[in-house]
Amino acid sequence: MPITRERALAQLHDWTKTDSLLKHARAVEIVMQAAAARYGDAADAATWAIAGLIHDADYEQWPEQHPQRTVDWLRAEGEEDLAYAVSFHQTAWGLPPKSMMDKCLLACDELAGFVIACCLVRPDGIATLEPKSVKKKLKDKAFAAKVDRQIIQQGVELLGVELGEHIQFVIDALKPHADELGITGTGAR
Repeated sequence: MPITRERALAQLHDWTKTDSLLKHARAVEIVMQAAAARYGDAADAATWAIAGLIHDADYEQWPEQHPQRTVDWLRAEGEEDLAYAVSFHQTAWGLPPKSMMDKCLLACDELAGFVIACCLVRPDGIATLEPKSVKKKLKDKAFAAKVDRQIIQQGVELLGVELGEHIQFVIDALKPHADELGITGTGAR
């Protein structure tokens, strides 16, 4: 039986306690669900969403082993495709992509985090965020310095899309969830 969102969410909460990482997991879940409809199989959107939700579950407790614990847990659950997608998003492992879900997780993970960082410093958050603003912030290496810009570039290349188009896709996916994600802006608080 395929893993349920509830089971994945329980595992995420068991291993992850910080609000920021939980919100990141939710943001990537949202974007991956949208990515399934755009790049994959809308009927498999729940699986793609779980990949986004669980991809960093072990990071907080075991950063030096990330994502091995999550991969092992997914394999124990019989979820080889999810385990591989989570493995692929760890670019240091040098794995080739096997599926569009793998490519989308890589393309959506870092960029979702970066878009949220952009929203957090804007008076109106995501409401008026445009790709050109995100691109400008990407050039500022001091802004959200931990976000790997090379992975963002690699992700859009794997998808075969233009960076601005992919940024807009991520913005559009996150915008309906602005309140939940806390990205309504500094002026709206």
